[in-house]
Amino acid sequence: MSAQPRRPVLAVVSGGDPAYRGYCLEAVAADNRLVLIDSTAPRGFVHDLVVDYELADVQDTEAVVRAGLALAERHEIAGVLTWNEYSLVPAAALAERLGLPGNTVASMLACRDKGTTRRLLAEAGVPSAASERVDSPEAASHAADRIGYPVVLKPASHAASIGVIRVDRPDDLPSAWQFTASGAHEQGSEGSGVLVEEYLEGPEVSVECASFAGETVALAVTRKELGFAPYFEEVGHTVTADDPLLPVVAPVARQALRALGVTEGVQHVEMRLTDSGPRIIEVNARIGGDFIGRLVHLATGLDLPAIASALATHRTPVLTATSRGSAAVRILHPPTSGTLLERRMPAHSVGAGGGELREVGWLRSVGENVALPPQGSLYEARIGYLIATAPTLSGAEAARLAAEEAMVVRIRPKARTV
Repeated sequence: MSAQPRRPVLAVVSGGDPAYRGYCLEAVAADNRLVLIDSTAPRGFVHDLVVDYELADVQDTEAVVRAGLALAERHEIAGVLTWNEYSLVPAAALAERLGLPGNTVASMLACRDKGTTRRLLAEAGVPSAASERVDSPEAASHAADRIGYPVVLKPASHAASIGVIRVDRPDDLPSAWQFTASGAHEQGSEGSGVLVEEYLEGPEVSVECASFAGETVALAVTRKELGFAPYFEEVGHTVTADDPLLPVVAPVARQALRALGVTEGVQHVEMRLTDSGPRIIEVNARIGGDFIGRLVHLATGLDLPAIASALATHRTPVLTATSRGSAAVRILHPPTSGTLLERRMPAHSVGAGGGELREVGWLRSVGENVALPPQGSLYEARIGYLIATAPTLSGAEAARLAAEEAMVVRIRPKARTV
């Protein structure tokens, strides 16, 4: 009996919040031995998945490279991978230093700095949005007048819609500037300032892609659901196998990746479906957040973390769908700001609505404070999530809705200040 080949060692930079990214770690651990570079020591099931680790500031390129070189002295590292937006540049630098497959640092900088993204897309003729980088409310006002209202203000290198707001008229600009400028203070170091951009009208989607040797395959379309206007809080997503939108949006996603020099790995390309066609919002050179990878797997059988780890270690990924269904996630927000007193999902809700409730996860504990956007941070505003599946999109959405309506959440409202 021949011996099984030894699994390659994969260096993961920033494992992320286990609640949101635990499925990614579990997926890549199935085919790799994991060494972790993170800001805190691995605990719980994460500790059981890794064979070694080094501590480092995962947004600091030099620190990540030092940690990776230390791990490389103890292990023969075959690839480097991250799904953390703020670790893309450090991970690319580490892969480059170790001579491993990956995107260039320059391409990751182009993705991280949304101002550079817009410039490169415009130069390549990729449909996007008008955009100007500004550093004062006065400059923002002049840019908005040139672009035309409504406009969007956003930090140049943040993620998760932090600091992003729609501005419909000049009178709203001063308060919007304060909101965005506050978020910009804590953004990544790869881009500076605030962007004033043309507001793109139309449904928002993302294209989940896999790229290798400069060729890109569009794997799935995620349809996004936004709430809490004028902010852009993502409250839900749906994925359907063989979505008819895929051949419409795939060419634009490929053009955008080519314009930014992204040639390797898994990408999450966001766009709006406008009257003039698909137009790029931003390009994220990593697996999408908010359980999008889980939805893609449940709907199509395609395993985005496994694909990403195969590409990172120079192996051939499996890009053939094995399922033909739909999956939907709802990000659960409290009905009001206050203290969480109770949270539960009745057992009878499973299987309701013509589909199946596949997963319920809680992100806040009883006794903790919760706050609706914009007062609450990303963590304070979200109390949990639920994922439903069905053979059809309508079935998955019905099952999700039935579960959401059955959910019990009690909040002690925050006391009003006089």
